[in-house]
Amino acid sequence: MTLPPTSLPAIERLETALSAITAAGDEGRRIFTRLYADSARAAAHAADRRAGAGKPVGPLDGRIVSIKDLFDVAGEPTTAGSVLLRDAAPAAQDAPVLSRLRAAGAVIIGKTNMTEFAFSGVGINPHYGTPGNALDPGRIPGGSSSGAGVSVAHGMAEIAIGSDTGGSVRIPSALNGLVGFKPTQARVPRDGAYPLSFTLDTLGPLCRSVADAAAADCVLAGMVHQPLPQRELRGLKFGVPRGLLFSQADEAVLAAVEHALGTLLHAGAGVSNESLDELLGEPFRLQERGTLVAAEAAWIHREGVAARPEAYDPIVLGRIRRGQTLDAATYVGIQQARAALLPALDARMAKLDALVLPTVPLLAPRIDDVMNEEAFLRTNALLLRNPSVFNFFDLPALSLPLPRQSGLAVGLMLVGKRGADRELLALGAAVEALLQSSAV
Repeated sequence: MTLPPTSLPAIERLETALSAITAAGDEGRRIFTRLYADSARAAAHAADRRAGAGKPVGPLDGRIVSIKDLFDVAGEPTTAGSVLLRDAAPAAQDAPVLSRLRAAGAVIIGKTNMTEFAFSGVGINPHYGTPGNALDPGRIPGGSSSGAGVSVAHGMAEIAIGSDTGGSVRIPSALNGLVGFKPTQARVPRDGAYPLSFTLDTLGPLCRSVADAAAADCVLAGMVHQPLPQRELRGLKFGVPRGLLFSQADEAVLAAVEHALGTLLHAGAGVSNESLDELLGEPFRLQERGTLVAAEAAWIHREGVAARPEAYDPIVLGRIRRGQTLDAATYVGIQQARAALLPALDARMAKLDALVLPTVPLLAPRIDDVMNEEAFLRTNALLLRNPSVFNFFDLPALSLPLPRQSGLAVGLMLVGKRGADRELLALGAAVEALLQSSAV
């Protein structure tokens, strides 16, 4: 669906989004777990009054925003895509990021469906149903922010807020043809967001443009809004980490990425092949016996797994139980090794402005093809492989949709230097403009 222009009144854009959700019927109920139609209408009218008086409170004032079903909303349980928490105690207050969105004038339309407890990149949810990919409903949406991505791609929201522990913002963005931004972890407060991994969780936006991602980033990070600086691509240095993160890739993905790299070269950017596998492969080598995510999820879910294992998605339960087998010494060893690796990759990236690679190596698989556990786990591992590396190294990462005439979407991931989130977004805006102009 084509979104109405943001120059239209917020209430008009909201009603269009609500109508799209209603018209989608069962699919709308698979995308959203909860709607806030009445409060959203009140917020939209308030935004329109501010706009009429020439007093908007910022670039998100009046924008239609969905939030992932792991954010606390005062007065209701936070279910995190599960049935286990359906009867949990209601949240005492909004999550800080939600409070910041409301203060910025965002119109919160509803909560979006997700992988149970955010524990996969595929997007399957046996409890609330699985939203279909926006480009082909028979294919996976990507996860874990599945409903978030589809809500924006279908014009049911203009911006979605999700979480990203191993790619959960960037994967659905890549598979649904959107922009997705994973910030440096400490940039956005995670209080009031149901955790998956204390070490690796981040919160970020899924949207249609880098400008929207940058505006949302300012609000989520509690910054005064500042326009992105303009960047010229000529003379910038992009590193391509060929090797592991280009392996096992669909030909269509590789062809689209290579075309984008050629476009960057033609625009005067430097594009160099970088041999980084000895660093980028370390997260997998270190976690062969078990992952930080699984170990921390095992602690988070220790009571639920003991008391009501049958309430879990069996695949999610299996992944949590594998986390229970990781011994404390190995867990500490991974953390110590990680701390030593971060400055090592920083040093290798010092001469570069960003890394460039496929966000995920796959086109969206068919839902029916990932319903058995073996296929699911194999697909999940490939979807998470590229984005999860940069959660491990805690670097900001941006997924951009590559131009397409038809068919399925491919994402191009830009990875920035440590803490250089706004600079990465500025580079992303320049690359976005180039890709769009080359597609005309």
